[in-house]
Amino acid sequence: MLNQVANIAGYRFVSITDRVKLRQKLKEQCTKLNLKGSILLGEEGINFFLAGEKNSVDKFINYIEKDERFKEINIKFSYSNSQPFTRMLVRLKNEIIAMKKPEIAPEKFTGKRISPTELKKWYDEKREFIILDARNDYEIRIGLFENSTTLPISNFSEFPDAIKSLPEKMKSLPVVTYCTGGIRCEKASPYMLNEGFQEVYQLDGGVLKYFEECGGKYWNGDCFVFDKRVALNPDLEETNIVQCYSCREPLSVTEQNSIDYIPGKHCPYCVDSD
Repeated sequence: MLNQVANIAGYRFVSITDRVKLRQKLKEQCTKLNLKGSILLGEEGINFFLAGEKNSVDKFINYIEKDERFKEINIKFSYSNSQPFTRMLVRLKNEIIAMKKPEIAPEKFTGKRISPTELKKWYDEKREFIILDARNDYEIRIGLFENSTTLPISNFSEFPDAIKSLPEKMKSLPVVTYCTGGIRCEKASPYMLNEGFQEVYQLDGGVLKYFEECGGKYWNGDCFVFDKRVALNPDLEETNIVQCYSCREPLSVTEQNSIDYIPGKHCPYCVDSD
């Protein structure tokens, strides 16, 4: 049976003062439901990626929403032919998405949200706006929105320094930030507002929500995801992109055909480091 594994991703920025107890409860529940993936718990909120049988995933959602802090939490669904995770981890983290800027508190303040359909409308109407990719450089190589402004970062914690290189004139233009599922933009948008950008939006639900509601219009390529599937196309289907065993760089079909790619050893990005 194809597409038998349900994959969910969700997050919420909300104060969590009982992380140790909550960690144990969530781990027990996921084990009971035979779910695999990861849950990150920080004092600032929760971030999770889980996969399993659809019935088990539904039971997990019902369970977590009994906690008022997570009621009606935004969940993104996709499906795969196999389990994309190898184990179940529930971790305590200082930040659920690391930016290393403690003054940024998305629970209290973020940029305006723009829905996927509204962003598509802006493209349709050829509005003047900046579409800013808040993802890492290796993700951008796999796919991005048309006319995206990109940053040379390999980790989101580099974002604050990277935006200092953006032209000053951008601060007076509408800027729409985007990332895979929306969580990075929860911090990117308020940071940019603090830095003097006047009109900053964040794509609600990220690229995956845009795929779900709008398909691939105005998107070029695929979208990198942080599990064994590596990348999804605009139909939310797994693609032929793989990751190098050594350096973890994502590799296109063309790169997989390179003489520098030897599975399990090296690829064009790390061959010289062997």
